[in-house]
Amino acid sequence: MTRHWRRIRPQLLSAVFLSGLGAFGAAHAEGPSFELFGAAEGDYTQDFNRMDPAWKDVMRPSKIPTIPGLFGSDGQSIVSVRQSKFGAKLSQDVAGKPFTVRFDFDLVGSGSNAGETTFHIQHFYGTWGPILAGRDDSNWMDIGIFPNTIEFWGPPGMVFLRNPQIRYTYKWDSSELALAIEQPSNDVDPGNIRIIDPALGASLQGDQKIPDFTAHYRYEGSWGHFQLAGILRRVGFDTVGTTNNEPKGSKLGWGVNGTANFKTWNKDVLHLGVVYGEGIASYMNDGGTDLAPVAQILPTQPIFPAPPPVLEAGVVPLLGVLAYYDHYWNDKWSTSVGYSMTRVDNTNFQEPSAFKSGQYASGNLLFTPDSHLLMGAEFIWGQREDKSGATGHDMRVQFTVKYSFTSKDFFK
Repeated sequence: MTRHWRRIRPQLLSAVFLSGLGAFGAAHAEGPSFELFGAAEGDYTQDFNRMDPAWKDVMRPSKIPTIPGLFGSDGQSIVSVRQSKFGAKLSQDVAGKPFTVRFDFDLVGSGSNAGETTFHIQHFYGTWGPILAGRDDSNWMDIGIFPNTIEFWGPPGMVFLRNPQIRYTYKWDSSELALAIEQPSNDVDPGNIRIIDPALGASLQGDQKIPDFTAHYRYEGSWGHFQLAGILRRVGFDTVGTTNNEPKGSKLGWGVNGTANFKTWNKDVLHLGVVYGEGIASYMNDGGTDLAPVAQILPTQPIFPAPPPVLEAGVVPLLGVLAYYDHYWNDKWSTSVGYSMTRVDNTNFQEPSAFKSGQYASGNLLFTPDSHLLMGAEFIWGQREDKSGATGHDMRVQFTVKYSFTSKDFFK
C-alpha cells in the first residue's frame, strides 16, 4: 500500500504508533529507541472558484461562500508548504511495561493563526502499557477510514479531532475496547438572539464543566476492520458579564460512529463511515454547531407589538457519511475516489445563513516511485448549503510533491 506522510495519515509511522496503545513488545526487543521523522512537501493548488481567504489552501465546505463575490473574483493560484511536518518518537520499557512518547507538528495555522504558515501541534502524548495521556486522535474517531488523498482537510462527514485525553485500552484476540475522558469544546451559535438583544447574542459562550466520555470497540480481521464508537457529553453555555451569568444551561450531547474498511482486491480498500448524533459538531472534520437557540412559539391573544418568543437551547442533530475507494494499479500508481457529506437539522431560531450541509468529492492519481517520494494530482469538489437554501460550490486541482524521511534512513 502506498504510504505518504500527511496530516491525517499516521500509517507512515511504525506499527508501534498506529493505536498509541497495546503491543509494543517487538519495538522494545532491541532496547530503547529514538527516531526523528517528517516530510518536506510542496503543494500547488489551482482554485477555479474562491474560498474564505483564511482557508484558501484547503477544501472546507463550511468555508465556501454562498454569496457570489463575497471574497473576491474567482480563480486563485496557491503554492504552499504548510503540509510539511516534523516529529520525534521514543520507546523503551519502564517498570516492566512498554513506554512511548510521540511529538509532531505541521505548519497549518488554525484558530487565531488560520491562514498562516506556522507551528501547529498534531500529536503530543505518552503511553505506558494500556494507558495513554496527551493529545491524540479522539477515542471515537477511526483514522483508518481516511482515504489515500493529498488534499489537507479531507472528507467532512467523518469524526476527526485530535484532542487532549486520558485513555485506557484493553485488547484480546482480534478485538479491543477503549475508554477515555476528553477535553470538551462546545460551539454555540447565538442565532437570531442578537435581533432580540444584540449584547446578549455577543456574550454567549460555551461552558465546559465536565469532560466528554468516549468509547470504542474495534475488531480486526483478514478482511479489514470494523469499529463502533460512541460519545456522551454535556453541551453547556453561559453568558459573559451578566448577573449569575444568566441565561445559562446545558443539554446532553451524544453520538454513534460506525466505520469499516474492507479489503476487496489485491491491495484495494473500501472505506465506509456513518456518524449520527446531537451536539457533536465539535468532533466533526467540518461543518455544523453543537448548540443553537430554539424558539417556542406559544399561543397568545393578539398583542401589538407581539411579545418575544420563548427561547431555549437545543443540541443540533448531525449526520455524516463517507464512502471512498482506494485502488492500486500497481506498486507505484494508485487512485482514490469517493464522496462525503455532513448535514445538520437547523433549529428554527438559527439565522438563514447558518450552515446546513456540506458535500465533498475527490479523485486522484498518485505516483510513488519510492517509499520516500510521492507525486500526484487530485481534483476536489465541494458545496455548501445554508439554512435558507442558498448554495455555493468550489472546484480545484492540487498538485503535490512530497519527500518523507526518518532518521533511521541515515543512522542505523
